[in-house]
Amino acid sequence: MPANIDNFLGVHEAALRLRSARSEVIASNLANADTPHYQARDIDFKSVLSEYQGTAGGAALQTTHDRHLSAGGGIAQPEQMYRVPNQPAVDGNTVDSQVEKAAFMENALQYQATLRFIDGSIKTLRTAIRGD
Repeated sequence: MPANIDNFLGVHEAALRLRSARSEVIASNLANADTPHYQARDIDFKSVLSEYQGTAGGAALQTTHDRHLSAGGGIAQPEQMYRVPNQPAVDGNTVDSQVEKAAFMENALQYQATLRFIDGSIKTLRTAIRGD
């Protein structure tokens, strides 16, 4: 029975991609902290990842022709939601740089933890192949 590396890594690969996308969104918020009327955005990690798990590892796509290519499993571009501001600025900007920096650091730590889970899985697989 052939082994599937995607099944071996489980949800960690999707979590890593989602954490990366969330880092980009938060970095964009920080870059626009002084832009008038900029609305801070974020990705709801839990809901997107649970949706991914609910679709058995990827979005189910419907093809309309038998020659259409099937999509590989993976997370589609996650929906960005507007962050509810604690105290919006007078110019309409909703970015709170302290909240964004904290969210960025938390996301970075979770990204590193996900990398460690993947690293452990790969080390386990390598040990199983070598028979050490």
